[in-house]
Amino acid sequence: MIDTAFWKRKSVLVTGHTGFKGSWLSLWLSQLGANVHGYALEAEGEPNLYQLAAVDNIVNSCLGDIRNPSSLNTFVGSCKPDIIFHLAAQPLVRASFQDPVCTVETNVMGTVNILEAARKSESTKAMVVVTTDKCYENKEWNWGYRENEALGGHDPYSASKSCAELITQSWRLSFMGQSGIDTKLCDVATARAGNVIGGGDWSTDRLIPTILNSITASQDIVLRHPNAIRPWQHVLEPLAGYLLLAQKLFDEGSPWAQAWNFGPADSDAKPVSWITDKLINDLESSVRWMQDSDVQLHEASQLKLDCSKAREVLKWSPVWNLSNCLEEIVSWHFAHQRGRNMQDECMRTIERYNRAG
Repeated sequence: MIDTAFWKRKSVLVTGHTGFKGSWLSLWLSQLGANVHGYALEAEGEPNLYQLAAVDNIVNSCLGDIRNPSSLNTFVGSCKPDIIFHLAAQPLVRASFQDPVCTVETNVMGTVNILEAARKSESTKAMVVVTTDKCYENKEWNWGYRENEALGGHDPYSASKSCAELITQSWRLSFMGQSGIDTKLCDVATARAGNVIGGGDWSTDRLIPTILNSITASQDIVLRHPNAIRPWQHVLEPLAGYLLLAQKLFDEGSPWAQAWNFGPADSDAKPVSWITDKLINDLESSVRWMQDSDVQLHEASQLKLDCSKAREVLKWSPVWNLSNCLEEIVSWHFAHQRGRNMQDECMRTIERYNRAG
């Protein structure tokens, strides 16, 4: 259970706070009463959730590159975080083919830089490094990957996130006060989430923005991999897991400093075409979808997570099923179209999630 009293007045740093997940996490932390600090590049695209939900109004924001250790160390030293959530990343598979060097620099050395900043910070006691479900060596199994499965990565993005997992484990074991050379304790865990969807995601190559933009423009939807199966979940689901995990790390320490999967029930691992048909129907649109005829870059056709450890040990479990999730996205989309205050709309979404849990 997320403890409001725990978060009140905690100093919390979110790297990547201008992104989709970072914006939602920053809003939730603010609602919980935390003093939220953010370090990231400028929000990309127009529109974007960070600007639309006026996240800048509730965060002590520093625009900087996670690859710049000097700037990062200075900011961490100034905001003295009790807890760090590391979300800053190059998050797109296809973009990693186009610029693999930037992807590796950001996702690997960026992780090294924030781990080193946490080591140097006298205040930081707990840290959650967010990676991805794609860090596993994907064998196209019909069952979910567990946290002790082999890491791997066909594409540069997945490989970089696997490296981030190994780097975090190395720093946890070598430093951070856990039988390493440092005396100051900072407990670090990694979080591997499935495919997150939700209101305000306009990132390039994301499925939901592609569908909504096509429906809004009354244009047929072009899908790269309509039969690909993914562990879809509302963005608030893994964020709830991150918050619970950070509480445990801060209060109880090293038993929680390990890797954790956060994903939906197996029944919510659906093909891309299922999601598309559902949104077309829910939005009462007449558009159709078709498969892209161009040759596509490699992407896994099937990926599932086994989240039994988080359910049984951390006592985290999904609150909304996939149908509920899509209903929330449609509601958010209509609110945006009607010109509502989207920070308020996001806060109401968080409140509904908390009530449902």
